[in-house]
Amino acid sequence: MPRATLSLQIPEQVWVSALSKQYPDAEFTVLAAMPADETGVGLVEITADDIEPIVTTIDGYDTVVSVTILEAQADRALVQFETTEPLLIRSLSEAGIPLELPITIVDGEVTLELTAPREKLSELGELLEQFGIPFDLLSITQSIDTQSLLTDEQYELLETAIDRGYYDTPRTCTLTELADAVGLAKSTTSEKLHRAEGKVIKEFATGEDGSLE
Repeated sequence: MPRATLSLQIPEQVWVSALSKQYPDAEFTVLAAMPADETGVGLVEITADDIEPIVTTIDGYDTVVSVTILEAQADRALVQFETTEPLLIRSLSEAGIPLELPITIVDGEVTLELTAPREKLSELGELLEQFGIPFDLLSITQSIDTQSLLTDEQYELLETAIDRGYYDTPRTCTLTELADAVGLAKSTTSEKLHRAEGKVIKEFATGEDGSLE
């Protein structure tokens, strides 16, 4: 399944964006977030050289319904909040993509790591544009769950081949040495390895509809 890395510019009407731009050296790490009816509830850890003015400012935003300071130190605070503008949570929720936490917001920007089908990622892009959230696609990779894709025997063979350096450049383990390590004939090892490699390569190279991308 594709894994995308997005860099987002959070709109200033979102209080944490405005606050992070007001205090660009501070870090706002969202530890938990969930939609709640017409609002969103979250838990954020704030770190800065001087935390008091930042925490004091939060309650002044119209879009912040409630603020509870759970823990406060000179350079760190743990804050629970409820907001009427959970745009990021709403976008991901409507696209059917779970928010992978924690995420850290600095100076109005945040980088997200998302794992979802391509059509869901495309839908998210449309929703972000609809909500006025500028974003850049930094990377997209195809993640493969080899353990569920392969049989136990195939997985163990590939794992042994990797551990012994069969795929290293230069190769530090020959096919004969690999066959001896797993207790199989050289021809059998070659066939089983080829089948396992074929499954992994096809999974990586094909789209979800089975066609080459």
